[in-house]
Amino acid sequence: MDLLQEMISSTNSIPEEYLHVSQQEMEERVKQIKNDLGEALFIPGHHYQKDEVIQFADAVGDSLQLAQVAAQNNSASYIVFCGVHFMAETADMLTTDGQIVLLPDRRAGCSLADMADIYQTERAWEKLMQQFGESILPLTYVNSTAAIKAFVGQHGGATVTSSNAHQMVNWAFTKKERILFLPDQHLGRNTASDLGIAETEMAVWDPIQEELLFSGNVKDVKVILWKGHCSVHENFTLTNVEYIRKEHPGMHIIVHPECKKEVVDAANYNGSTKYIIETIKQAKAGSAWAIGTEMNLVQRIIHNHPDKHIISLNPYMCPCLTMNRIDLPHLLWSLESIKKGKPVNQITVDKQTACQARLALDRMLERG
Repeated sequence: MDLLQEMISSTNSIPEEYLHVSQQEMEERVKQIKNDLGEALFIPGHHYQKDEVIQFADAVGDSLQLAQVAAQNNSASYIVFCGVHFMAETADMLTTDGQIVLLPDRRAGCSLADMADIYQTERAWEKLMQQFGESILPLTYVNSTAAIKAFVGQHGGATVTSSNAHQMVNWAFTKKERILFLPDQHLGRNTASDLGIAETEMAVWDPIQEELLFSGNVKDVKVILWKGHCSVHENFTLTNVEYIRKEHPGMHIIVHPECKKEVVDAANYNGSTKYIIETIKQAKAGSAWAIGTEMNLVQRIIHNHPDKHIISLNPYMCPCLTMNRIDLPHLLWSLESIKKGKPVNQITVDKQTACQARLALDRMLERG
């Protein structure tokens, strides 16, 4: 093992001692450090985090919301982001140079974000330019790497969220004839369909085979969908919906638009994580709901609304495995490394990438 490998190994691997501490002791130590550091520490926690972690979050929300809240917190020297890697990257890009963004476990990635790397995207863009010329504007879901956001920013495009995807796709069509939607084909397809774009006007770019898949006339293609998906939301199926309709007649089904189109079409409601949370919150007492999103969040919603009958659309669904890498031992390790003056797992984005990625983010933020 060379020196670089040793550095990476030592940075990524939690010391053995943290794996043998009781939960009660870990919680007490985390509380003490939060108290000691005060405003110098800020802990954003994503909705999909475990309860053992989310209990210590200073703010809870979706990925972009948390990055924006972190950016507004000028007093925090350390931002310990309890989410996944691309979220911490966005936080680093939106915060000041003097603020340090840490990810408790660097292995906390996102399978969706990883389905589009910059090398695949650059090759795809070259081939699509040959096919369609300068008629394409790239859009990327915020669930993407900083490098992909930078690519999109460099080529005049913008980021989108599950809340504003309709607005941003409409904006993109005022700029160019076609869009390339990265990296989630399901959010892209559901959004385009809602806006009246036919399946024959959509194509899918396969980054592995490096080919464009379509059923209509290629000249009619308006939306090019990257062949990527969320490993959690893709596991909700039409069979799940049909089971709920049979076993729980009258139950409302609400799903995230990262689900497949047939699932979204068969549900009563679909929308972002925030939309799901607010819809259940405002629902009448006694109403019944099946929710198609990440299990940690579903369980938290169930706990927060005992006056309603709430179940998961797929009761055999596992929590997001990469998100769940952030656990109490890793959080404690991260905080104690700050106290020792040797913070671990800092997430940084180089200035050029950050500058171009900010272009994509700002084009979205300018539109609310």
